[in-house]
Amino acid sequence: MKVKPRDIPAILKSLDPKIRAVLVFGRDDGLVRERAEKIGKQIAEDLSDPFQVARPSLADIKEHPSLLLDEVSAISMMGGRRLVRLEGAGNESTEAVKLVLGSDQGDGLLTITAGDLKPTSSLRKTMEAAKNGLAIACYEDSMQDLMGLVQTVLADAGLSATQDAVAYLVENLGGDRMVSRGELEKLVLYKGAEGGQVTLADAKACVGDTSAMGLGQIAEAVTAGNLTGLDRLIERAWTEGHSAIPILRHLQMRLMRFHQARGMMDQGMNASEAVNKLRPPVFFGERDRFMGEVQRWSSRKIEMALDILLEAEIDCKTTGNPADVICARALLRLTKAAK
Repeated sequence: MKVKPRDIPAILKSLDPKIRAVLVFGRDDGLVRERAEKIGKQIAEDLSDPFQVARPSLADIKEHPSLLLDEVSAISMMGGRRLVRLEGAGNESTEAVKLVLGSDQGDGLLTITAGDLKPTSSLRKTMEAAKNGLAIACYEDSMQDLMGLVQTVLADAGLSATQDAVAYLVENLGGDRMVSRGELEKLVLYKGAEGGQVTLADAKACVGDTSAMGLGQIAEAVTAGNLTGLDRLIERAWTEGHSAIPILRHLQMRLMRFHQARGMMDQGMNASEAVNKLRPPVFFGERDRFMGEVQRWSSRKIEMALDILLEAEIDCKTTGNPADVICARALLRLTKAAK
């Protein structure tokens, strides 16, 4: 069964006992791991417990496809349901997974994690078609997702945050859920037992030198038409080991914010009113620059830019050409257009 985004929170809290297998897949490795672990902990609180949790290898499954069913069907030595975790799966695991879905032996739960499976993937299609299986897609966090993550992590630690601090965190956290959560946990540790409210100064002290901030700077250089800055930032990004897709997606997120504001302006609002209505709010230190750029980018120009970025992302994944070259070419093209 293909899970809709709006249904994911309920599944992470309470999984239907009739479900026999769950596939969690997508580009955001951190989010994939986080969601798979939340589902797994509904069965086994300690995911490292060898008596209740099994982790067969892909090599073993490939050699003995029935092994997966054997593990799911086995009785837990400590009582309760048994959890079987298959990690980094691909289409080579499809037949073994079909055996699990097609059998009613045992009451174990199989969780499967995978990368970015295409719609044509046999494993993905099998799980989406199964009545007793779930397929959950995980993609890079949007601004709204990041705002929810910030508020959840801080609230769980008994902390609140000023509006400026939240805006700064959302702007400077990245598209990988695990990295973003790690940065927020560092902020919680920084605040210590004193609790209270996270200020902008606190946020800057802990999340002031992240990789996401560098990606944000690349996006800002592009939309501002800053060719010199872009060249320097891109070179640093490659040196630090960044990949093309997160860079393209960070720019997409910024342009989508432009598109929202521009749409309101096209309906009669002035730039200041439109930018003030964006959620999460624009970080106050960037507000004037953001507003100036929105006024220079027309709706049509933004739509064309988004098309170029989408085409570049597809080319990175399908053509076999160097992704960094494809990415750099697209960024240079848009920066020149902005200038």
